[in-house]
Amino acid sequence: MLRRSLLLAPAALVLSRAAFADTVGVTASEIKIGNLMPYSGPASAYGAIGRGVAAYFTMVNEMGGIGGRKINFITLDDGYVPARAVEQARRLVEEEQVAFLLNPLGTPSNSAIQRYMNQRKVPQLFVSTGADKFGDPAHFPWTMGWQPSYRTEAQIYAKYILATVKDAKIAVLFQNDDFGKDYLAGLKDVLGADFDTKVVKSVSYEVADPTIDSQAITLQGSGANVLITAATPKFAAQMIRKIFDIGWHPTHFMTNVSISVGSVITPAGAEKARGMISAGYQKDWTDARWHDDAGMKQWFAFMGKYMPGADVTDNNHVFAYGVATTTLQVLKQCGQDFSRENIMKQAASLNDLVVPTLLPGVKVATSATNFHPIRQMQLQKWNGTGWELFGEVLQGA
Repeated sequence: MLRRSLLLAPAALVLSRAAFADTVGVTASEIKIGNLMPYSGPASAYGAIGRGVAAYFTMVNEMGGIGGRKINFITLDDGYVPARAVEQARRLVEEEQVAFLLNPLGTPSNSAIQRYMNQRKVPQLFVSTGADKFGDPAHFPWTMGWQPSYRTEAQIYAKYILATVKDAKIAVLFQNDDFGKDYLAGLKDVLGADFDTKVVKSVSYEVADPTIDSQAITLQGSGANVLITAATPKFAAQMIRKIFDIGWHPTHFMTNVSISVGSVITPAGAEKARGMISAGYQKDWTDARWHDDAGMKQWFAFMGKYMPGADVTDNNHVFAYGVATTTLQVLKQCGQDFSRENIMKQAASLNDLVVPTLLPGVKVATSATNFHPIRQMQLQKWNGTGWELFGEVLQGA
């Protein structure tokens, strides 16, 4: 019997190696995951997300990994520059041989690599942008979003404006790409034929612009009493500051991706943002109501151990924890099959997943025809020191 076991052992070893040979980025001891993040450039505030996901996987590895494998998380800087994103994506896919890209950040960067990732059949999973086009399984079956789409968010704002603002005259600042344009599309969905009369002025900016001061003055001159800002953190902070300084006080709606206290509101001036409205789907540590919440206590303990000294008022860390928690569930559902095909299959098979950092009533759910995992939000207002939730959890049009 001993001789027979010795003879069979090499064959078993060959089968084991053969199994992993067809699973790119996976060995018997590790799963290699790639990421693109703007650690430099105009959107560098989002670098906190990449650092947060890396810290989460450090925790997972200390707990034994997933499926007996440690996670090798390779995160590269693309500076929020599309051409650099393409270069770094190719490096991760072709040189590093990652199993998939997780949470690459930004509409411009993800737009630049989307066709490449789908042609190579490499998952572009839980992209860090709410651009609506990243939930299109019919045309891009290897790309999936995570957060609520910008179009859905704008629909929610439009419904609220119609219900609460008398004789609304809307001005819009938007980034000149799919991120910003989704807000215009969402407004059109709800306003319909009244869009051209309700939206009295819309102006764009480029990510390379130094400031949006001139745009703010132009929008003020339109006579609008409502302002919607669809901008990344640097420009969002500038807008908050500028409209306060020029004495313009419209009902101000701020895109959810730029409501971090640490990276937007504090730099802009907390008092200058008073009364600003946004739509949230995550809990916020600056809101004392969550300090005794089991999910946020779990997050806070994680921050203390794995990100000591990090700014707990920066909600990008909460976002990172939510994305990483969702990813861990996908990998658990994979069992021992970490092929790219099965990773996408499991990502599209999430059934009302409860993530500890999401608001009550907000769940993660996907299917083969639904690549928008989160579709609920709740309105919130900045009171000068923190965000106050109001109303019910809502969905778009």
